[in-house]
Amino acid sequence: MSEQNNDVKRLQGHWVLAKLGKRVLRPGGIELTRRLVAAAAPSASDRIVEFGPGTGRTAEMLLQPGPASYKGVDPNRNVTPQLLHVLENHPQARLIEASAAETGLPDGEATLVLGEAMLTMQPEHTKKKIIAEAARLLASGGRYAIHELSLRPDDCSDDVATEVSHALSRGIKVGARPLTAPAWAALLEEAGLVVEWRSTNPMRLLEPSRLIADEGLLGAARFALNVARHPQARARIKTMRAAFRAHADNLAAIALVARKP
Repeated sequence: MSEQNNDVKRLQGHWVLAKLGKRVLRPGGIELTRRLVAAAAPSASDRIVEFGPGTGRTAEMLLQPGPASYKGVDPNRNVTPQLLHVLENHPQARLIEASAAETGLPDGEATLVLGEAMLTMQPEHTKKKIIAEAARLLASGGRYAIHELSLRPDDCSDDVATEVSHALSRGIKVGARPLTAPAWAALLEEAGLVVEWRSTNPMRLLEPSRLIADEGLLGAARFALNVARHPQARARIKTMRAAFRAHADNLAAIALVARKP
């Protein structure tokens, strides 16, 4: 128990949630992920690269049409058992141990690149490197789909942005640097991509209604039971939820799909 408590104290927020059984770790929930995947329209002819596949919930959707290939890029050697279970019945799927900023894959390797809840946690120069890598990987006409945390309103002041960033970073124990919707679009366009689709959802990651919508009644109940059993985890989650609620007026989730000309 003490070893698990120590893990909970030092882990980044999303991995705390994953350890407790939460599969959907995206700011806009499974609803926004489904809209994003529908807009990206994966097909049997696609060569897909997913940055940070996490627990494999989005990989399930991407693999449903039976794409020509799927590569999940993750720097962690020990990926989640849930992800391995998703991939085991898809012979065209494999994992690449690498950074999203430097995958080692060839130019034009993909027709669809997708990444969720990862750019937000990076400083601006790393955001740009990851987006540039996605653009490099894409063949002409390919799509890059992202799902991230967003600041609102669109003219959110620098002072408010800094305050929100600091509060989130303290709560989830990792640097959180969300951008406004225009700023996210500008980063994609700076990399030579053309934004074709955009959608938003409230940021309600740890609210009971979102937990049920994301995990189902059984999954939400299992997660709640795991939280109740572990006081350190419960304290971490209360801290995260308090930060999200305190800045709810300035937080949203955003999803965009951009195409490489």
